Amino acid sequence: MVNFLSFSLSPPYLIIYKPGYIGSENQPICPVLFVPPCEIVCSIGPLGYYNGSLAVTEAGAECLNWADFPDYVQQYPDRGLGDHNHCRNPEGGTTPWCFYRLASGTIGWANCDCNQGKSVPLRLVGGKESFEGRVEVYHDGKWGTVCDDQWDDRDAEVVCRQLGLSGNPKALSWAHYGQGSGPILLDEVECSGNELSLDQCKKSDWGQQNCDHIEDAGVSCDPFTEGTVRLAGGHSSSEGRVEVYYNGDWGTVCDDGWTDLGAQVVCRQLGDYTAGQGLILLDDVACVGTELSLLDCPHSNWGQHDCSHAEDVGVRCSPETTRVFSPAGPPVRLVDGESTKEGRVEVFVNGQWGSVCDDGWTDRDAAVVCRQLGFSGTAKARAMAYFGEGQGPIHLNNVECSGVEHTLGQCVRPDTGIHSCWHSGDAGVICDYVEEKVQDIRRTESGVCGMRLLHRRKKRIIGGNKALRGGWPWQVSLRLKGFHRDTRLLCGATLISSCWVVTAAHCFKRFGVDVRRYLLRVGDYHTGVKDEFERELPVERIVLHRNYWAGSNDNDIALVRMRGREGHCLYFNHHVLPVCLPDRREKSDINRQACIISGWGDTGKSYSRTLLQGVVPLLPQEDCEARYGQKFTNRMICAGNLSEDKRVDSCQGDSGGPLMCQRSNGRWIILGITSWGYGCGRKDSPGVYTKVSKYVPWIKKVTKLK
Repeated sequence: MVNFLSFSLSPPYLIIYKPGYIGSENQPICPVLFVPPCEIVCSIGPLGYYNGSLAVTEAGAECLNWADFPDYVQQYPDRGLGDHNHCRNPEGGTTPWCFYRLASGTIGWANCDCNQGKSVPLRLVGGKESFEGRVEVYHDGKWGTVCDDQWDDRDAEVVCRQLGLSGNPKALSWAHYGQGSGPILLDEVECSGNELSLDQCKKSDWGQQNCDHIEDAGVSCDPFTEGTVRLAGGHSSSEGRVEVYYNGDWGTVCDDGWTDLGAQVVCRQLGDYTAGQGLILLDDVACVGTELSLLDCPHSNWGQHDCSHAEDVGVRCSPETTRVFSPAGPPVRLVDGESTKEGRVEVFVNGQWGSVCDDGWTDRDAAVVCRQLGFSGTAKARAMAYFGEGQGPIHLNNVECSGVEHTLGQCVRPDTGIHSCWHSGDAGVICDYVEEKVQDIRRTESGVCGMRLLHRRKKRIIGGNKALRGGWPWQVSLRLKGFHRDTRLLCGATLISSCWVVTAAHCFKRFGVDVRRYLLRVGDYHTGVKDEFERELPVERIVLHRNYWAGSNDNDIALVRMRGREGHCLYFNHHVLPVCLPDRREKSDINRQACIISGWGDTGKSYSRTLLQGVVPLLPQEDCEARYGQKFTNRMICAGNLSEDKRVDSCQGDSGGPLMCQRSNGRWIILGITSWGYGCGRKDSPGVYTKVSKYVPWIKKVTKLK
């Protein structure tokens, strides 16, 4: 027999009493092993009315306010109902329950979780719809957010499942639904996608994180719409039995009249074999191949067919990395982008993939390429080998699309292969382009320094390869003014505050320190294409270290101030942030084997137009002294891999550019400034860098940084 005791607590709780529990007049009765404190959040029994503060269902959905249901409040007076959303059992049932909102918008009810800790309570906050928002979890009496490190669609699938939301799970990062205000409770969440709740996934310990609210994770559990397509039963996500969603059910498609053109439409709709079960929803599908959805193709009435599941159709879509569609004209693919929605445009002609010259290349041409590849959003053209230079032939030139064509082959152009172009003019596109708004991050340098807010996109780095756009937000270029308002790259530099950059003093050896001759460019990625976050700022002051002289490589450091009001020369955003300065005695808190140099440096045949990066290990001081003798001082460090013939060194960066290392807390510091060396990439000749930690007091004195 279970008895119930009532205590005057705030808020009042109904406590279960069992033999072996102890208690007093001032605290709830608890198991002996858990005294005190004890939090009992649910109760059972025909005589008890739960009066606790639990406000989530067993699936983790947030309860609705009882005040929205006045009939229930009036029907059950004095049962704890009122202007709150706490779970209750007003009719005296065995389990508390509450109303909640389904993904469809309708109201449902569900029992509350009486097994505390069974699953982490979740809610979605800040979305325009009930099925989307910032993910918040409930722990230790508080709601808090989840950091988006490792956050992907598999995590979103588990969140949607736990909330009872069926649909298309999509992970969103970088506070897509706004920044939370409470604690950040979870980090490094890595779900397989099959878990029933978030607490079953691999994750950090509660409260263990190195994030900021700008990294709050979100999800969208967008409900499936009529005609949504999926592939099932295949060996990968890009092949399988075609199933279509209709009237709340998934069903298969009969193979009567099914051709490669239908498969092409399915692949386009997906953005990207065993017999099925359940309903067969479509038959006699007859696509012409240019449709954007299977619903656009002629087909039988829903559910009308003369088939069995032995006739279920399947498709195999091209891999995501090389999406190729060819209803008319040459096949097209995108290469070397940061996602499958962007890249250098290549066409397949005469058995070879080749690039397209950017002469006359516009957004109208880009729109046709994206349409041919199955993308329906805004298209943006990119020129001047924005995604790198191709290696094969240049097949097309002077492409002139009106923008309404379905394939590139329908556009007017000169004969294939006739051109006067170089691969430096290879054309590219960005499909489903979303213009990023410049969101100022109004915080102090110490609050945001060393944070890479855009580095977790698909990586293609290391060894002097291209960096990600915005991947090194403190990268600056020192530019020399020309006669016609044009500028050219002179040196690299590194942003350390909203008004100051640090660079090498030798950058001013040839052209002097007249501030009118220079500009500073921030937010740049491709030197020949103006990026959304790119700005050029005038120079107000140049300060060379007092012990630098042109006949030596020692003390090779300079500070450059932008013109503007103190602390407000520029505002920070995702693409423009300062790096952290090192401690004066920076020791073991960094990974010495994986430091990074970056810049638009020498690639071996020319200077790069896209930002490069490379990994270099720091070398012991005795190795540097053995190679360079007395020229190497204790105010220098050297880095590079001595065992490789073709090494990554300062030639992949720029003079004055940063040598960066990551601390254990995830923040990046500038450890060195690219200074000098013997040649580019020579064996046994590591790059030499000014040791920034030796100059931190001087930097802070000049810049007034705290």
